[in-house]
Amino acid sequence: MLELDIVGSPPLAAVEIERLATLAAASAGIAEGHLAIEFVAPERIRELNREHRSKDAATDVLSFPIDGDAAEPPGPRELGDVVICPEHTVELREAVVHGVLHLVGMDHEIDEGEMLTVQRELLSW
Repeated sequence: MLELDIVGSPPLAAVEIERLATLAAASAGIAEGHLAIEFVAPERIRELNREHRSKDAATDVLSFPIDGDAAEPPGPRELGDVVICPEHTVELREAVVHGVLHLVGMDHEIDEGEMLTVQRELLSW
């Protein structure tokens, strides 16, 4: 089972966030583990973007994977954290899926469109 912590004031129902996160993780064959999704203000996401990506601007979503591609992590898999700024997000459902796909190892900056194709497919369900 996927364990999910939701932090902050989500503009989506918790059940919808959980459904989307579970779908995104399952698309990579991950049915068990833990992740957190935090909803933050523009100032906080700008700070994180500056600190971790050297980009001094607010953004919509950031992902911070923890266990990465560890074949057999000790204990339950810790997928990581997704941070979403609703004020900079056009489509919140897409931000949840996008963030979790990054946690499970997908990267639209280096693949050939695979991640965004999976994202579109999951959002159509």
